[in-house]
Amino acid sequence: MGWTLHVLLLGLLLPGLQAFNPLLGNSITHQKITEMAILRKTAEVCRALAVAEGRDFPFPTGGRLSASIVQRACSPGSLGSTVNFKASIITMYLSNAAVDIIYLLSDRHHFDGEEFRGGRALITDGMASIKANVRQENFISARVTLGKICHTLQDFYSHSNWIELGKKHPNTNLIRPDESIGNIADKDTPTCRSCIGGDCRDNILPEIISEGKITSGYFGIFSSSKPAGKCSHGGLADRTSRRDPTGGINKDDEGADHGQLPPFVHELVTLTPPPSLSLSLPPSLSPLVPRLMGITRSVLCFVIDTTDGMADDIVEAKRVAFSIIDSKKGTEDEPSSYILVPFNDPGVGPLTRTSSSDIFKQRINALIATGGGDEPEMSLSGLLLALNSAPASSEIFVFTDASAKDVHLRSTVIALIESTKSVVNFLLTNALSARRRRDSNGNVSTRMSPLGNQLYQELSEASGGQAIVVTKDTLPQATDIIVDSSTTGLVTVLQVVRNPGRTDNFSFTVDASLRNITTYLTGSSLTFSLISPSGVSQSSSASDGPLGTIKVVGNLHTIRLDTQTGLWEIRVTSTQPYTLKVTGRSSIDFVYNIVEDLEGSGSDFTLKEGRLQAGGNGTLLLSVVGGDSLTVTEVSLVEVSGLRVENSTLKPLGEGDYLVSVEKVPDESFVILLKGVDGMLRSPQNSFQRQSNTQLRASTLTLTALANGTMEPGVQFTVPFTVWSNGTAGHYTIRSRDDRGFITSAPSSLPLDSGGSAQGSVQLEAPGSTSSGTDVTLTIEAESPSGGNSNYVVLRLTVLNQVTDFSRPVCQVESVSSNCSMNCSESRWELSASLTDGNGTGIQTVSLRLGDGTLDTTTSLGEGGINITFATYNASCCSPNVELVAVDAVGNVGTCFHSIRATPTPAPSSATALRVLLLLISTALLSAFQA
Repeated sequence: MGWTLHVLLLGLLLPGLQAFNPLLGNSITHQKITEMAILRKTAEVCRALAVAEGRDFPFPTGGRLSASIVQRACSPGSLGSTVNFKASIITMYLSNAAVDIIYLLSDRHHFDGEEFRGGRALITDGMASIKANVRQENFISARVTLGKICHTLQDFYSHSNWIELGKKHPNTNLIRPDESIGNIADKDTPTCRSCIGGDCRDNILPEIISEGKITSGYFGIFSSSKPAGKCSHGGLADRTSRRDPTGGINKDDEGADHGQLPPFVHELVTLTPPPSLSLSLPPSLSPLVPRLMGITRSVLCFVIDTTDGMADDIVEAKRVAFSIIDSKKGTEDEPSSYILVPFNDPGVGPLTRTSSSDIFKQRINALIATGGGDEPEMSLSGLLLALNSAPASSEIFVFTDASAKDVHLRSTVIALIESTKSVVNFLLTNALSARRRRDSNGNVSTRMSPLGNQLYQELSEASGGQAIVVTKDTLPQATDIIVDSSTTGLVTVLQVVRNPGRTDNFSFTVDASLRNITTYLTGSSLTFSLISPSGVSQSSSASDGPLGTIKVVGNLHTIRLDTQTGLWEIRVTSTQPYTLKVTGRSSIDFVYNIVEDLEGSGSDFTLKEGRLQAGGNGTLLLSVVGGDSLTVTEVSLVEVSGLRVENSTLKPLGEGDYLVSVEKVPDESFVILLKGVDGMLRSPQNSFQRQSNTQLRASTLTLTALANGTMEPGVQFTVPFTVWSNGTAGHYTIRSRDDRGFITSAPSSLPLDSGGSAQGSVQLEAPGSTSSGTDVTLTIEAESPSGGNSNYVVLRLTVLNQVTDFSRPVCQVESVSSNCSMNCSESRWELSASLTDGNGTGIQTVSLRLGDGTLDTTTSLGEGGINITFATYNASCCSPNVELVAVDAVGNVGTCFHSIRATPTPAPSSATALRVLLLLISTALLSAFQA
């Protein structure tokens, strides 16, 4: 993690020096700057990892990068979807945009008012948090933090006079708390004079420029006060800019007082180094950066009931898991990580989350069925743990033969399903069950009847999953759905629910990119018929017909369709509730987020927590991925009942992004249906459709919460929240839950007037022994007095030990010996080095960044109780260069280079590496600006 992540963070945190507001000309937003930096740096790191592993890397050239292009370059030959990568990018840039809303008047978040030390503290604390999160594989929290600190660092260049000082390189000390930021103007030093006739290009005092003093503008919406002689931020909203000295110095857009693109940026382009200067990275770090960025494969996530009587189910779960692991190992469908959550009564866990298939096998193989007693079990607690731990949009499989004892968690589970967009499938082995057992008191209990499945059915429908009811004998025949769902690039073409059941006709479009097309029908006492685009039909009574094969297990009907592009139809007849789902494998997919359009700009937006406003208008940010010639033609909000469809208006934002505006959000639960064309011709042959899995709901309540900073072990942490209601007055129920048990106090209700608001707070405290980087998922829910309306907010908090170690490990070459001759293959050389971290947090890893030899390390105690790591490197004389990389416990990096060449060829220094990264990003940003 150390060097790879260190380089990635430095690259992302050294932005181009350009304007950030979308309202004028060619100015670009914080979001676009962040997205372009992520794309460029991800491609760079993928190339470096490929080089370290001896693989070729087709670095994208020509034109602007897109998520699809970078995904294909980082995963050559993969047919997987880009949706996780794009979703991760969106998480980061929406987090970036939120800084302008949540911290609008915070000087340090924007480097306003000469708050340079406070701004740098935000950046360095954020970097420490990201490193700690990644170390524990808490990538969601890491992405949110990365977006925030990118905004603050971007504002340094936009709000300070760094550019006006003629600086042609980034201020790398902004990410080094132990170094001076520069010659900062003190609070009593005047820095600006008034603009003349609206021309503010030369309003910074000449002595400030000549003395190289750093300053930034003061900003105030409600107050015009600022120290005498100081610069203002400027702009219509800034009242300080009307007070002498008037005007401002910001570069937030091209029309700002200092908004013109500085000419020296063009010089940066000419200094871009050739690809040969790319940094080599140790292969052991390869999984981390792609996973942080969201370039991942499927995740295998099992939640398993281990109470008495589940022995057969556990055996089947093992068989399926082992089969998937063994059959997909080394292929593009090999899961990137594995999650296991066992639950009993009352125990839940422990959670296993690993990228090692061997560890997953060991943990699942160790499961045994025991205990439980009464029939209901802690199934929702197990599911909640999985939802909090799995990556967004995961497929989760729950094995149980019992109803839920913890029904009170229902609303929290639904909130987490909506927030994570994960799909939950239940494999319920209680069909025709008459099995009995005795509890600890000797009372006989009967396992759950099929009527007890209603809650599981509701949760599966809410997530876009399925509740499959089978007997224990037929469970093995139903687990094909797990194999189907663990493939990379699985997309949903159509999903509908009919409850109560009724006869209905459904149509869906199969496009040329779809493979492995499968239709699932869950329900009892149903019949159906299929009609292909060519008019051929097949009824449910024909298990093997002209359109595909049909398999029936319990309440699950699986139809494997022959690939035939065009419009398909299916007619379902049943008086009982049923679900229909059509899936396939394709690179074409989409990701959506509920957003708020800032000031109606149509180009700048921030994430909206929770649910859309019932009966009001709504805005979605939608991104289609999987091709460079995809066009979205229609986006609809379709009520789950199928009775109403709300159409929308689309505003293309470029590169597959669309702003979707809906005049009236449906009152009932709804899904998002997308239709489009692949290519220039809008013909039926080029048409495609995709649908969201998650059912969304509207609310008359609005709930917001703010987690300002990170938690510290042993210290109380407060999360304030506010509830607004458009409904009736009364006491509104408040539910606060976290997945670590850290909540110490929270209100259970709040009084609200009709149309009014109320404030509350949740207190949490992490034990003093909590590991740095631990993430905490906090869910706060508000529910109306009648119980018919609710909303929620989900926060990802991080526990972080206070960082006091900012010094890099020190490496000293102790000795070098060699017998190198003209025939290098028959001679060897050896290097010995000592590495220390002084009084720091201690060296955690020592690895090779350059060199093909072998590295051995030992540790001993030196003078003053300081640990010393001794490294011995042995290599062929054909490999004359070596660079050791030492990383301490908080991510500080030290390096040690040596060459036995007669004329050493030095590896790029840390400063050179940073400049390389900056130049690459600046080139991409300049190209985007000019486009």
